[in-house]
Amino acid sequence: MGDAKVRFSDIYLATEPYIRSVGQVLIGAAGIGWKAAEGETEALEGVTIPGLTMPAGMLALQRDDLRRLQWQRVARGYGLRVFMKNGTLHKLDGFTADDYENLRDAVTRLLRGLTLETRDISTKGWNWGKPDFESTTMTFRVDNRPMFDLPMSHVSNTNLANKNEVSIEFQPPRGRLLKRKNVPDELVEVRFYVPGTTTTAASAKKGSDDEASVAGDEEEVSAASVFHDTIKDRADLGQVIGDSIVQFSEILCLIPRGRYNIDMFSNFLRLRGKTYDYKIPYEHVQRLFLVPKPDELHMMFIVGLNPPIRQGQTRYPYLVLQFVRDEEQAVDLNFDADEAARKHAAQLRPHYDEPLYRIVATVFKGVTGKRLVEGSNFRGYHGSQGIKASLKASEGTLYPLEKGFLFAPKPTLYIPHSEIASIVFSRVEASSSNKMRTFDLKFNMHGAQDYQFVSINREEHASLEDYMTEHAIKMLSELNETAAVSYKGMDMDSDEEGGRATARAITQGAAALGINSGDEDSEEDEDFVAGSESDVMEEFDEDYVSPDDGDDE
Repeated sequence: MGDAKVRFSDIYLATEPYIRSVGQVLIGAAGIGWKAAEGETEALEGVTIPGLTMPAGMLALQRDDLRRLQWQRVARGYGLRVFMKNGTLHKLDGFTADDYENLRDAVTRLLRGLTLETRDISTKGWNWGKPDFESTTMTFRVDNRPMFDLPMSHVSNTNLANKNEVSIEFQPPRGRLLKRKNVPDELVEVRFYVPGTTTTAASAKKGSDDEASVAGDEEEVSAASVFHDTIKDRADLGQVIGDSIVQFSEILCLIPRGRYNIDMFSNFLRLRGKTYDYKIPYEHVQRLFLVPKPDELHMMFIVGLNPPIRQGQTRYPYLVLQFVRDEEQAVDLNFDADEAARKHAAQLRPHYDEPLYRIVATVFKGVTGKRLVEGSNFRGYHGSQGIKASLKASEGTLYPLEKGFLFAPKPTLYIPHSEIASIVFSRVEASSSNKMRTFDLKFNMHGAQDYQFVSINREEHASLEDYMTEHAIKMLSELNETAAVSYKGMDMDSDEEGGRATARAITQGAAALGINSGDEDSEEDEDFVAGSESDVMEEFDEDYVSPDDGDDE
């Protein structure tokens, strides 16, 4: 029986991208098999391929399940494309040109009823052609010859960029991504210009293999929208009703901006807006934050994503959802959606009747298994959990948390304490040249980009310094960023020698003008700067520049 099998060595399993596992192909009367060579199974760990058995590293494709076999030129020489009856496509690369005859004879002799088709790839280099959908793969054809394939299973999002342009975004490669070596550039988006119009009857025929829609109900629509709907259908990106765990409607999203419907499924969520739809696997969720806005009327629920979602060239590593604090809803969860949904029943309740922001945060925490961070013990001057600040030209709120700083809503930024080398307080000490009531914070990072938050109210200084001290974060002087310093009692004690020199200069100037600098005049100066007992330097400077200002007040 062994003589009836044909073997080919040094063949790569290329069903999934970035898999560099080499092995041996066997073709027999029972079907086609591939077995990883010794030491090559490690590259297959964590990869889900139909028919692949682990840890043996063996792929078995039964004869009765085979539909078509194709031979074509690929990057690794020549490849065999195996089309299954269930729509799955397997790829075996690494054949040589001399293997074609042996492979063709083996298919004809052993896999009766099947033939080895030869697929000629178009190499004209044209950028216009015709898309052709077969099962879950889109083939772009030029002069009726295939130019490239787009597997619909790798599509993460599609949208109408404009009236005649459709963009398709791709998921990051699956598998053991962190252990890939010499990672090449990868395709993340492709756009198609689709001119012209068509009818609804034609769109039904093009978008589905089922029977055409009812005749007579024809409406002229753009060909781009038909192509867009077909991509959504083939890639399983459209709306699915009835099998989700829970649905949240018309949720206000600050980033990306708009109102979205959120459908929570067993292993992923769908974010559906008027223009953009996203399918986000739960393993892409890295962090969850729930913080109040400074107005105390709204709550922000922030979801950290890796990899981020994209809109064209714009990447969004965070979702920022906003809720009215007092808005309550009654929500029922469906744990009978499928078998995988039942595993979430232990972390969630079947019914919730409480503020909507709390329900959404609890459901996200339950289905993703991530820790929900809800502020910290920090309280600003006015008792809020965050302080108003600006990052570059964007105004927002800086939240000192237990293990890091969070800035929201835009641009959303999380800075862990472990990545902070030191923090510098700038423009803290008052003087004649600095009459602003704000100061800046500069974050010096360990080997990364530094961040500077500006326009922070001076009243927040004391609470921030207490927070830095409590979490053992190094603080540096603005004048000498290599020397640590404490700003407590800054206006009385900081730069003591400079203060004495300034005081002596002011005393001499006052004496020259015939002004008494005794204790009684100092008491009048304190009355002049109301509520600024610690701003000694500011008192002296004001008095020196304009001695008569006290009378005006």
